[in-house]
Amino acid sequence: MSVNLTSLNLELNNNNIGENGANYLGEEISKCVTLTSLFLNTSDNIVWNRGVKFLVKGISCVTLTSLKLNLKYNFIGEDGAKYLGEGISKCVTLNSCYLELGKNSISKNGAKYLGEGISKCVTLTSLNLDLNYNSIGENGAKFLGEKIS
Repeated sequence: MSVNLTSLNLELNNNNIGENGANYLGEEISKCVTLTSLFLNTSDNIVWNRGVKFLVKGISCVTLTSLKLNLKYNFIGEDGAKYLGEGISKCVTLNSCYLELGKNSISKNGAKYLGEGISKCVTLTSLNLDLNYNSIGENGAKFLGEKIS
């Protein structure tokens, strides 16, 4: 992968990537030191929570201003949401963030972790967060709302 890329769009949904594939992607994306825009679709790939931890290495780019990440149907759970929140919090120049995280068993604590990470993106002006079918409940909605408001 070229280290001079400023924009990267990868559509990899439903490809059985798994944790190892997510690890490879994270390693290679992290080499794109001039990356400002990243769109990564890894929906329906059984990435699990460890796979998200590996991907976070790639999205923790200090030059990233736009992030669109689709992780639907990957069973990332609460831990995966925590890793994602931690990774996003390191994107200090992020202006636009679009996260599709439906059907991932994220729960109320996962929503809290995501909110905490997003709240550290002080340059963020646009946020689209899809948490459909995750059972975050009232408290998860409360935690998330408190962090992003």
